This record gives sequence, C-alpha cells and structure tokens, in this order.
Amino acid sequence: QVQLLESRGGLVQPGDSLTLSCIVSGRTSSTPTMGWFRQAPGKEREFVAGIRWNQGSYFYADSVRGRFTISRDKAKNTLYLQMNSLKPEDTAVYYCAATPFAGGVITASDYDYWGQGAQVTVSS
Repeated sequence: QVQLLESRGGLVQPGDSLTLSCIVSGRTSSTPTMGWFRQAPGKEREFVAGIRWNQGSYFYADSVRGRFTISRDKAKNTLYLQMNSLKPEDTAVYYCAATPFAGGVITASDYDYWGQGAQVTVSS
C-alpha cells in the first residue's frame, strides 16, 4: 500500500504562483512513477505532470509545459508541483497519484493510488 497526503491548495489571482506538495509513504518501491492530475467541475480528470521517482525524468501535459514544474525530494519522500503564471482555466481539484508502471504514464486509470485532492482556484 502507498499513502499520499497532499497539502492544501488555495485561492490565487491570475499570474500568481502556487506550490502543491504530496507526502508519500508506504511501499514506494512498488510505484516508480508519480504524477499530478486535475479535475475541473464537469470535466474528466486530466494528466498534468509526471516524474520517474528514482531517475528524476519528467513529462508534462502541453497545457502546462513551461509554466508548471514537477519535482521530488527523495530524502523527504515528497512530491511537488510548482505552478507559475496561473490562469483561470487552471482552476480545478489537483491530485497526486502513484502508478506501478514505469515511463510516461498519463492515463488516470493506470494510477493505483491517489491523494485526497487540493482545490486550486484562480480568480481575480
């Protein structure tokens, strides 16, 4: 089992920055790839960013590439998502997730473990 505990999200203005964190515990060796997803009201959950936990290689959705940065601190067992230049369309509940698959995994159904979600609202 793997447990994921996310930090709170927040209300920010367009153009602001916000960083989410996710503490990972349990059998982390069984989940080589971690990711962030988001779900806006009335929409399906969509991939945002992913990272190979040991190698540190990462991959992004086109909608956030260049604005968001995924990273991890192995010593702290913590996953991060730094979000810059936030837009109203980034408003969603953000989830961290873990998958037993290695590589550029972007499909939500391939992820077995999920955090509780963090609301991020971008509004003026």
